[in-house]
Amino acid sequence: MNNLLLTSIFCLGIFACNQSQELSSLDPENWEKRAISLPATDSLIDGKTYLSVYSQIYSYTEHRTHDLTATISMRNISDMDTVYVLSAKYYDTRGHLIRTYFDKPIYLAPLETVEIVIDSDDDTGGTGANFIFGWASRPGRPEPYFEGVMITTLGSQGLSFTTQGKRVR
Repeated sequence: MNNLLLTSIFCLGIFACNQSQELSSLDPENWEKRAISLPATDSLIDGKTYLSVYSQIYSYTEHRTHDLTATISMRNISDMDTVYVLSAKYYDTRGHLIRTYFDKPIYLAPLETVEIVIDSDDDTGGTGANFIFGWASRPGRPEPYFEGVMITTLGSQGLSFTTQGKRVR
């Protein structure tokens, strides 16, 4: 009986590890599946959106922080047209580029959401991390919507909040 229980736990652990690796938002293969080539003569309008993100938040004093998990949502709010995210660049508190998530434009089908997850172990962004998204859509259609959801749990307490993107161009 004990062997069956241990084998079940081991198999479940292996499955959970494999599944989390497949879903990693840092895995370039995930972005390559969404990549699209946009013709230079296409009649799309382009823009840039800023999103504040917190991989850490202060607690009690400026010398104590809590690490947060951040879910960055890239949403197509059009129910008729595809939109394109041209770039997703993640910057730290000092404005230094940490990483770029994909090298080619990706598409978002009507009403589709694609997410970037920044693990709570990744504190490189600090207390004032930022994203800049480049995007393109058809004229007269809704632009994509960008939102961040930050969360942490401490014992039986939880903390969560959201941020919304702001168009900067």
